[in-house]
This record gives sequence, structure tokens and C-alpha cells, in this order.
Amino acid sequence: MLENSTVGRAKLKEYRKKWVTGSICLFLGVLTVLSLVFTYYCHKIDKNGKTGVYTSAEDMPPATVAIVLGAKVYPNGGVSTVLADRLNTGVELYKAGKVKKILLTGDHGQTNYDEVNTMREFMLRKGIPAEDIFMDHAGFSTYDSMYRARDVFRVKDAVVVTQQFHLPRALYIARTMGIEATGLIADKRTYTGARYLEFREALARVKALLQLHVFKSKPKYLGPAIPISGDGRVTCDKV
Repeated sequence: MLENSTVGRAKLKEYRKKWVTGSICLFLGVLTVLSLVFTYYCHKIDKNGKTGVYTSAEDMPPATVAIVLGAKVYPNGGVSTVLADRLNTGVELYKAGKVKKILLTGDHGQTNYDEVNTMREFMLRKGIPAEDIFMDHAGFSTYDSMYRARDVFRVKDAVVVTQQFHLPRALYIARTMGIEATGLIADKRTYTGARYLEFREALARVKALLQLHVFKSKPKYLGPAIPISGDGRVTCDKV
């Protein structure tokens, strides 16, 4: 009886060992496959950052609209250096006659934080006509901004304006969504916290890939169509 019990415990121990070993192998196998898939798509994203990308507004082929992606603004109406460079680059595009409209897309999810109206005021001070400035108040992420550019603003072709670290992902999202997009690099200086921005961008790539290819996510808000061919003043929420 004791011998049978000892044999049973030995078999159970062997079974558990095989189960643990098999589980570890399965986990490592899945992790390897996911790593390879992620590496493949990161390569595609990087490739997007090298195709149809320009450093000068004068060299850009014409497009219907410049999509200027939002960034941090301040309560006093000031803008971060990252955003100032994006906005100035958008102004250069418009004044060079390369785009007819400007779509400012950013976070206006709270009454006390408003990227897009701050961006619009910046553009107006630079002499851009109000009717050519559209605001997307629900551009809470690059993914939402491109989705809404296509579905709400009916954008078919665009110049995406942002910094070099961000541009490959922004272009990949836009092109995957069917927008004929080129990119204009907005870097005009070395930015404080550049390493943090690059780290954050790496995480954002994972999120974007999941949204595009796994979850097929919809933006937080959609709403009625506001064709980019119209008058941008219809997007104003302030008198």
C-alpha cells in the first residue's frame, strides 16, 4: 500500500513537472511569435517614416489639407515648444500654397483644457484666414485624429505635420485608414525630455497596432460630417 502511494506521488510530481515545462515552452513560444509580429509591424511603421516625408514646406507636393496634431497648451494661452513648431510648420505650408485648409486636431475634452482653440488663436495671429481653419475638438489621440479626419472631415489626402519621432506612426495610421498622406517634419530645435518622448512613442506604437489590427477600435466620438471643403468657422464653439 505504501509502495503504491509512493509511486502515485512520483507520477504526480512527474506530471506536474511536465505541465510546468510545457506551459513555459508555450508561453515562450507565444511571446516569440508576438515579438516577431511586433517587430514586423514596427519595421512597416519605420518604413512609413521614410516614404513621402519632407523637411521643407517648399519641397512638398500640394495636398488638400494639413493635419496639425495637438500637444500641450498652458492656461495662459501659451503653447509648448513641440506644438509651436508644429503650428509654425503648418503656417509655412499654407503660406507656401501647398495646402488649402488646415485641420487642427487635439484634446478639448474638458472645459478647462482646450488645445484646439489655443491652436486656432495661434494660427489667426499668423494671418491664416478663419474660414480655412478647421478644429477637431475630439482628437484625443493620433488614432482618433486620423479616424475622424477620414470619417468626419472627409479627408482623402493630407500633409501630416508633427515631429520626426512621431511622424512614422502618424503616417502609418493615416495610410492604413486610406488617407493619401505625406509628412512634413516639424522639428525646429532639440526638445527637452526627448528620451521620454521616444519611450512614450514606443508604447504608443503597441497601442496603435492593437487598435488598427486587433480591436478595430472606433474613436471616442464621431458625429456628423463636416467636409474639409467647406468653411472652417462651423467648427468654432466660441462666439
